[in-house]
Amino acid sequence: MSTLSERLHRGSASAPSQVDHARRLVADWQLLADLAFADLTLWVPLRTGAWWCVAQVRPLTAPTSQPEDLVGSEVAGPDAEPFRLAHREGRPVTEGDPDWSGASPRRREVIPVRHDGVVVAVLAKDTNLAVTRSPSTLELTYLDIAADLCLMVSAGTFPPEKLLDGELSPRVGDGLVRLDAAGRAVYASPNALSAFRRLGVTGDLAGADLARVTRSAAADGVAGEAVAANISAAVAGRFPEPADVEGRSATLLVRALPLQAPGAEEGALVLVRDVTDLRSRDRALLTKDATIREIHHRVKNNLQTVAALLRLQARRMTEPAARAALEESVRRVASIAVVHETLAGSREDVVDVDGVLDQVLPMLGDLTSIGPAARTRRVGAFGELPAATATPLVMAVTELLHNAAEHAFPADGQPGSIELVAERDGEDLVVRVRDDGQGLPEGFDPALSDGLGLQIVRTLVTSELGGTLHTTTPAQPPGPGRPGTEVVLDLPGAGRPRR
Repeated sequence: MSTLSERLHRGSASAPSQVDHARRLVADWQLLADLAFADLTLWVPLRTGAWWCVAQVRPLTAPTSQPEDLVGSEVAGPDAEPFRLAHREGRPVTEGDPDWSGASPRRREVIPVRHDGVVVAVLAKDTNLAVTRSPSTLELTYLDIAADLCLMVSAGTFPPEKLLDGELSPRVGDGLVRLDAAGRAVYASPNALSAFRRLGVTGDLAGADLARVTRSAAADGVAGEAVAANISAAVAGRFPEPADVEGRSATLLVRALPLQAPGAEEGALVLVRDVTDLRSRDRALLTKDATIREIHHRVKNNLQTVAALLRLQARRMTEPAARAALEESVRRVASIAVVHETLAGSREDVVDVDGVLDQVLPMLGDLTSIGPAARTRRVGAFGELPAATATPLVMAVTELLHNAAEHAFPADGQPGSIELVAERDGEDLVVRVRDDGQGLPEGFDPALSDGLGLQIVRTLVTSELGGTLHTTTPAQPPGPGRPGTEVVLDLPGAGRPRR
């Protein structure tokens, strides 16, 4: 299915600014559909003379009059005459007789969508006439606000220029307050009254200065002042950002937008949503995240302390084998500490493996004094992996790099090169550690080797990562003159992206 932008480009709304305006309208038009108790569809003219539906939304406050999906359908001939008239004359057009052809009768109003003085599309508003509702004050207020917003769409002053996150915005049913040109409440829905009661407001909102009332009820003076300023800005004709205000026992998300339809009474619309539980969960998640990162930070500090103690002990050892064993332990502990250092600075339980390895690679030269120095470089990208995968992977790679530096090049020979190669194939990850050293001894089998380093790698790869390990002679060693060795780790699913 093509995107909304692609569908708009097929019609007349082809300029980037026009496409953006139509996208903003679609992002915010659930508000209009709910207020109007009507289905909305967006139509653009085609070069053939027909009209093409590019978007559709149904109301949450009333039964739909368009149960079928209209996106992608075309209208031509006499049925498209209201579209052509609204587009050509730039004014709303109401069809004369109801349409009885569907499952329920409906009446259609076609509204031009104007941007920078140009009508770029038309909005069809279809009302289900089979639904009978009592003309309550709530319904009349909804319809009155919807009429103002439709006129603003026609005039090009709605939607606002900034794209709004529809998931965070309050809905009509959450709570609605209509303000007059002085910023005083003309009508407040029952849900809005309940929300302000939980905020700490007593008495009726009717006739009250909503900005002042909200400011006085806010527990945080700065947040209360900001929300009050937003309400005043909407009354003055601007579109402020939604903002939170916390009161005695509730937190409200407040969105204010102007109502300045041509020829109508000016004012503003304020939507409120009780987000107390949502913000409480957000704070709990932030606290949990901070705690986890603090744990990683302390683990990193403890590991670095252990590494420092082992390093001190190694310096006191006179037996070369014992000193080498302690130095290897230092390297292994330090590698794990780098992973926890990365996790301590991350807001998610994922590790930038490339960044960790770029810190680990220089440590190999610092912690080993065996053989000539080898030039080590990384090829390809590991990307971000879960910590449960990254920790054993970094340890295994570190062991292989250390083994190559220790055994691939004779102590009295020339320095060589080591490559660490990462290859992704979908969700699978292949890691290659290749060198241009003297090659493996005749009959060497890594599965039967009793070396501690390879035993650690085998355990990590098979048990922790669910992969396999094998060795071969590289087709193209990193440097010329020697056969070299290549160790390959096949890790199915290790390259799976984070969810």
